Amino acid sequence: MADDAPQRRPDRPGESDPGRGRRLGVDVGSVRVGIALSDPGPILASPLVTLTRDAAGDKDVDQLVELVTEHDVVEVVVGLPRTLKDRHGPAAEAALNYADKVAVKIAPVPVRLADERLTTVTASRMLSQRGVKGRKQRDVVDQAAAVEILQAWIDAVAAHRARKGDT
Repeated sequence: MADDAPQRRPDRPGESDPGRGRRLGVDVGSVRVGIALSDPGPILASPLVTLTRDAAGDKDVDQLVELVTEHDVVEVVVGLPRTLKDRHGPAAEAALNYADKVAVKIAPVPVRLADERLTTVTASRMLSQRGVKGRKQRDVVDQAAAVEILQAWIDAVAAHRARKGDT
């Protein structure tokens, strides 16, 4: 994608908010997809599962759709990895395509895009500080990044409600 082409932007937390209910946070990688789940409040995001990416057959998308149904999810938040210069790269295009596939399959449940710059770096650092290294870290870093994405979204929605006086 050319730098001067229009690019989809992250959604704004709090706009068209579905209210109470569980949310799924999604960190789309080229090999794995990390999934986090919120409580119904929603107040807290927790790691749920890591799916193996299946770009050819979309088995991971189908598994995500099953999770949406199983947990009565009211909103899915997909991380949009933009560069530090606020541009799209290949990872952002992959996340956008993934979000679009999911949106078609779970409509009318909304799929939101959340700015996720540096979430995987933050998650890796946090796991290292807790003594999780090597293969064990690779197995859970995507879930931890999904937690970062979803928790930031939940916190931003809560701040939006507070500004509007909706608590």
